[in-house]
Amino acid sequence: MVVRGTPGASRSNESRSRSQGLDFIRAIVTEDVRNGKHGGKVLTRFPPEPNGYLHIGHAKSICLNFGVAEEFRGLCNVRFDDTNPLTEDMRYVEAIQEDVRWLGFDWDDRLFFASDYFEQLYDYAVVLIERGKAYVDSQAEDEIRQSRGTITEPGRNSPYRDRSIAENLDLFARMRAGEFADGAHVLRAKIDMTHANMLMRDPILYRIRHASHYRSGDAWCIYPLYDFTHCLSDSLEGITHSLCTLEFKDNRELYDWVLDETRVDCHPQQIEFARLNLDHTVLSKRKLVELVRERHVWGWDDPRMPTIAGLRRRGVTPEAIRRFADLIGVAKVDSRVDIEKLEYCIRDDLNTRVPRVMCVLRPLKVVIDNYPEDQSEQLDAPYYPRDVRKEGSRQVPFSRVLYIERDDFREDPPEGFFRLAPGREVRLRYAYFVKCVDVVKDPDTGEVVEVHCTYDPATKGGDAPDGRKVKGTLHWVSAAHALSCEVRLYDRLFLTADPDDVEEGREFSEFLNPESLIRLSGSRVEPSVAGDPPGTRYQFERQGYFCSDIADSAPDGLVFNRTVTLRDTWAKVQAKHTGEAKGRAPRKGAPSGDAPERRSGVAGGRKGRSSAKPSRAKLAMDVEALGLSAEQVSVLESDPGIARIFQEALRTCSDAKAVAGWVTNELVRESKRQPVESLPISGAGVGSLVSLVERGTISRPAAKRVFAELVVSGGDPLEIVRRDGLEQVSDAEALDPAVRRVLETHPDKVAEYRSGRTGLLGFFVGHVMQETRGTANPEVVTELLRDALS
Repeated sequence: MVVRGTPGASRSNESRSRSQGLDFIRAIVTEDVRNGKHGGKVLTRFPPEPNGYLHIGHAKSICLNFGVAEEFRGLCNVRFDDTNPLTEDMRYVEAIQEDVRWLGFDWDDRLFFASDYFEQLYDYAVVLIERGKAYVDSQAEDEIRQSRGTITEPGRNSPYRDRSIAENLDLFARMRAGEFADGAHVLRAKIDMTHANMLMRDPILYRIRHASHYRSGDAWCIYPLYDFTHCLSDSLEGITHSLCTLEFKDNRELYDWVLDETRVDCHPQQIEFARLNLDHTVLSKRKLVELVRERHVWGWDDPRMPTIAGLRRRGVTPEAIRRFADLIGVAKVDSRVDIEKLEYCIRDDLNTRVPRVMCVLRPLKVVIDNYPEDQSEQLDAPYYPRDVRKEGSRQVPFSRVLYIERDDFREDPPEGFFRLAPGREVRLRYAYFVKCVDVVKDPDTGEVVEVHCTYDPATKGGDAPDGRKVKGTLHWVSAAHALSCEVRLYDRLFLTADPDDVEEGREFSEFLNPESLIRLSGSRVEPSVAGDPPGTRYQFERQGYFCSDIADSAPDGLVFNRTVTLRDTWAKVQAKHTGEAKGRAPRKGAPSGDAPERRSGVAGGRKGRSSAKPSRAKLAMDVEALGLSAEQVSVLESDPGIARIFQEALRTCSDAKAVAGWVTNELVRESKRQPVESLPISGAGVGSLVSLVERGTISRPAAKRVFAELVVSGGDPLEIVRRDGLEQVSDAEALDPAVRRVLETHPDKVAEYRSGRTGLLGFFVGHVMQETRGTANPEVVTELLRDALS
């Protein structure tokens, strides 16, 4: 096993074991190795189901399985338990592999799929039938469920339980051959319908599913269930210690029964540990799917999601997650973990590794009256504080007009406010002392829009030669040199500490935090970050830890995500929203306090709207004739503004499906940031843009750039395309140089692709699209890449 980026990990674990004692799993493994069980070998596995993205609870399991294997000089496999053709997809397989590698672990050549064992699993099922331990049941599954009994009442035998072995073998073979419809028969284990453990009451082993599997295609129409598949897959791989969470504790008896009755050579040991339950979030895959499907979040990689992809996009490092997994340890009893432990690990990790820069989130203009108008200077500013053993500095431009934080000025300061105010002197970080001498207000609103100051040239560097002291130090940026950026302030997704524990009749989504995302579009950051690649992490001084968004940030449109605040401010936030004790669910309809600039579209609310759901807008057209899906119709009818844009767009573009695709995805995403009615985009503009895409005039990536401008400024899509030179390029000869440059820039990825990691094709396509500003024809690019990589 290879653990990347964690030198000395074994020594760290040994040190922990000596000081704190072995956890119960490592104690078991230690005893097994000492006694020569399994020949003294240790082989674990991480067995995800590819029906969604991994979350931080999976990260705990990954660290445990790979960690135990490494500490005992063993190995850890990755195996996809992919036996449900209805929910699984190759994109999840690729995402899961990326997440495991990103966390710092590698399985070398030990990547397995349960679907590769279908033939062997079928043979094991035949063995059970031949031994009288399994039978084909022709009851409907709801009848089987009803006859299973309860905790206090025994189950009832199926009327088909005593079929002969020959009849069961014949029916099972015909099930495999596809003679029967879904639900006509199932294969059940023959155990005991009066068993105290209800899972042992003749559990179902195989179902008929006439569905294409993402790997095996239509080769199979019967699929094994988890409890039959998992233990036999462990055995086939020679797993010694099968580590799983506590919800599978009752399954252990069935795990052992299947292995005993099939008489396999290798009998792994199942050991259960407490799963991770993290405050202010949900880790149920069903609920995470609902968050994505109901558009409470942008997707699986939304930085508010507890997915590894979301945490990565938010700026969390793999080292912080591994540290968190080590901190919470391994227990036998379920409990909830305070999210502050995770935030502590993130801060502690970032504190010593990221540079400090200055960014003004909510700018207020400051004019230094006695600083020359045509002058600017470069001030030296260190990247790291003295307690961080790293060196490096950057030049920060200083000029007559600056921006400071709006919250750093008060015209009538309250007691204890030590920042800038009329007549007060403060220090500008790395620069000079400045004193407020005047303010300029908006004549209509009375709001302060400009502060005038004088500076003391003798205080350069932040100290006064005469020894006078100031109490406030402010960060700032030069107005002439600062870069405009969007800042996304992410916070906890739920107001209540335990969103899984809600009152009967209420939904967990009712407790979403409406300020889990605040978007600031007019922020200013110092120019030193201009050339940094997406994903670069920083500490914005006095603000928190941030990273440039790996998906949305670009040189001409910087986007920064807040990873975590400098200190825990959650108590104040929660009190503001609920007015209740920390950790309690808010009252339905409770006031939410003053609204920040923008809010995300969660908890049923969008900017400027109440939390009540908007009235539905019945579409004045025959939606069936348009060929729209029920989901698209539901989305279009959910908001009158969205419905209006859709119907107007159809006057310009007759392709209803294409228009619905853009409206129900791109426009709905924007509507979660601000109401559709406030957007300058028109239905005619949407229809025109869709027509350009459908005609091949412009690629979809480039069209998204045009769409982004339409929602900000409106306009004619075709004029924007011509002005910015965004016409789609389909000439292979013209695109070949961009393809070559991308491949030359990523030789390691090229090697991985050629060694079999073909899922990287999308990575290369994406980079070529970035290289060509979204103008390349993706289909042509794909073919060029395949030729170049072959």
